[in-house]
Amino acid sequence: MVARHTASAYRTAALLGAGSDAEDVIQEAFVKAYRKLSRYRGESSFRSWLLAIVANETRNLHRSRGRRDGLVLRAAAADPTAEFAEDGAVGAVLAGERRAALVRALRQLPVRDREVIVCRFFLDLSEEETVAALGWPRGTVKSRTSRALAKLRGLLDREEVRHG
Repeated sequence: MVARHTASAYRTAALLGAGSDAEDVIQEAFVKAYRKLSRYRGESSFRSWLLAIVANETRNLHRSRGRRDGLVLRAAAADPTAEFAEDGAVGAVLAGERRAALVRALRQLPVRDREVIVCRFFLDLSEEETVAALGWPRGTVKSRTSRALAKLRGLLDREEVRHG
């Protein structure tokens, strides 16, 4: 199970702001999951149950540090060698600029909006998995996703106007 879910657990922790502590967060999450395996009821997938634990551990990390000013999405900007959808140097530059603009806009969103966007679109969780991972009611996930996307679009539109 560890080998199967480590990559998505790491991505979750990193995207939710654990940064360099992401490995510690996922290690703690796996230990907690193992200890509480008898509490897993199978109502959601094991992956979403585990990612809920990872998200909670990431929140605990932020609380223990006293950082309540928002989560940082370092992981999205950390890999400058990522594959680009377009060919050629111009396409690579444009893709890099779009990714940087997206990261800047995401950092401006409130924490809860950022969490739902990360779960739904960066981690590609289903609505049900997002409900389980964040521990929110389904209606909250739906409405917050819609509002967060609208805010993100507005921020990206302003970013585009600012940078031409």
